[in-house]
Amino acid sequence: MTLPSLVGGGRGEGDLLRDATAALRAAGLDTPRREARWLLQHAAGDPDAFRALIARRAAREPLAFLLGHQEFRMLDLAVSPATLIPRPDSETLIIAALAARSDRAAVRRILDLGTGTGCLLLAALAEFPAAFGVGVDRIAAAAALAARNAAANGLAGRAAFLCADWAAALAGRFDLILSNPPYIESDTIATLMPEVSRYEPRAALDGGADGLDAYRALLAALPALLAPGGVAILELGMGQADALAGLARSAGYCDPVLHQDPAGIARAAVLAFPSV
Repeated sequence: MTLPSLVGGGRGEGDLLRDATAALRAAGLDTPRREARWLLQHAAGDPDAFRALIARRAAREPLAFLLGHQEFRMLDLAVSPATLIPRPDSETLIIAALAARSDRAAVRRILDLGTGTGCLLLAALAEFPAAFGVGVDRIAAAAALAARNAAANGLAGRAAFLCADWAAALAGRFDLILSNPPYIESDTIATLMPEVSRYEPRAALDGGADGLDAYRALLAALPALLAPGGVAILELGMGQADALAGLARSAGYCDPVLHQDPAGIARAAVLAFPSV
């Protein structure tokens, strides 16, 4: 459906919203009127800007990219096409971290591998007040965005961000390691919803033929990075818990402790080594 002209002709806000809602509904969106209202507010009432935003959303560009930000555990985070958009499912990793490291003051060093917007690291720093964090991403624009988000949320003094390939540039050990790695099977990415398959960075999605490539790399790197008594928490895709558990056991880890997201999907795996 082509959005009618929203400029001139004495069209009021109600007309703009009606036409925009119809265009978004025709594009297959579930909450077209709500999204139209948000975009009208974002356009500050400018009909030309609003029409452009509606056209982009009707093409299934993610709403968060159009608005420029996304909330994550009460943090307001800038987003860009260089990173995945933070999702509520990923908050399960923070909940798992709080369960695994209940003595919050004892967590002094946090690492986030594949930091993206910085959402996991910044949310963890908000929960562990004595900690300093390091976020690593292979995409320079992502690391730069995470640094800006740290500053915007008052956490710049407790965080540093690097552009590197996983743990290649790191030395030292961490009490808590977080990662939301690429875990989508390569040949299924094209079948995902258009907002993901067309607009989010493939490098942050593609986990190889079986979706497990990044887990293999992380399991190999973590022994040199975890402090004694430390834990690593990895995000899981749907149905990957058993495969990850098998890889972890083969690499000498304890059986992962799994945490479910609000939909009941095993979303976070807590990894540790047997105590000596």
